[in-house]
Amino acid sequence: MPDIDIAQLFIAFLVLLFSLTVHESAHAWTAYRLGDPTAKLLGRVSLNPLVHIDPVGTILFPIIAFVTRLPLIGWAKPVPVNQRQLRHPKRDYMLVAAAGPASNLVLAIIAAVVLRQLPLTTDNIANLDVSGPLAIITSQTIGINVLLAVFNMIPIPPLDGGNVLAGLLPGRLGDVFDYLRPYGFLIIYIMMLTGALGSLIGPTYYFLLSWLR
Repeated sequence: MPDIDIAQLFIAFLVLLFSLTVHESAHAWTAYRLGDPTAKLLGRVSLNPLVHIDPVGTILFPIIAFVTRLPLIGWAKPVPVNQRQLRHPKRDYMLVAAAGPASNLVLAIIAAVVLRQLPLTTDNIANLDVSGPLAIITSQTIGINVLLAVFNMIPIPPLDGGNVLAGLLPGRLGDVFDYLRPYGFLIIYIMMLTGALGSLIGPTYYFLLSWLR
């Protein structure tokens, strides 16, 4: 069993929890602004992580991923959206879907700006001064949020990228594509086990990471 750095696990978990909270809140806020109050009435336009936590996706799966050295990917409770209440259902649903990954990219950019302002040296990170822990937190924030953004934009429903693609496809083609929705996570798990998932998201992930860091 690999050695587990409890401090790193705790920091990564807190960053992931905050990032997922912002992600889901962005979905809920965008839906509300575009005419659907469903999520707002359920209290999902909130930065309180308790209203977004999924016991498996937000707690259990990230811990397993960290212990097994898999990429730290998790999920929160999906935000309910009533497309019929959106002012322009097809277009607006795409915007609601894209809002989550976009919020993660914003968090990653903010963290990158903060990281570049820190007077970093090897001793800063080795010793527990102000810039050391802050550098670790901001670096984790960049990595986790870029991964969340890229992963969620995979064009497979029910991921956000799948919902965006479904909105872009014309008429009948979009309906046919939507039939994949019940099998989406099965497809993702197969891709993960075969290594196809890493090959798909890896180039974009490392490109964005190199640009931000």
